[in-house]
Amino acid sequence: MVAEPILQSTLTCPHCGHRVIETMPTDACQFFYDCKGCGELLRPRPGDCCVFCSYGSAPCPPIQQDKSCCR
Repeated sequence: MVAEPILQSTLTCPHCGHRVIETMPTDACQFFYDCKGCGELLRPRPGDCCVFCSYGSAPCPPIQQDKSCCR
């Protein structure tokens, strides 16, 4: 039995520390995110597939389920 993925993740901006809970897409990676605190455009860190894997409290749903993600 495969566990259902967590669909909400708290994104934390590495520039200003602003935190926001967002629902992660299940059918695509989110490569860009505009911080609602400072306006900085967030991009994944090298080696990560999306902003949730880089700055979120939970990795994206495909990674949670040990699947290939957006590559």
